[in-house]
Amino acid sequence: MFGWQLRTRGDGHIAFDDTTGDVSGTWVTGRPSSSDPGLLLYIMVDSVAATVETVTAHGGEIVQPLGQDAPEITARFRDPGGNVIGLYQEPESR
Repeated sequence: MFGWQLRTRGDGHIAFDDTTGDVSGTWVTGRPSSSDPGLLLYIMVDSVAATVETVTAHGGEIVQPLGQDAPEITARFRDPGGNVIGLYQEPESR
């Protein structure tokens, strides 16, 4: 959904590298989710509107629609595992 490159680590876990090559990580499964996140991670995307469509097409639930943080361009979704993740779009220069 975010253009990340996925790879399999030596231990067999799936890892990712972001589109800039500056952020890399992996997913940890089996942890309980929280409906009220203690830490809310935002992922910068080119278009929040387009990403919201992709998220819902892949089973995510929008929990804060685009426009509620105006003038910031954001939305939040719950992934199929129950985790809440934010989306952020850089505003265009005026």
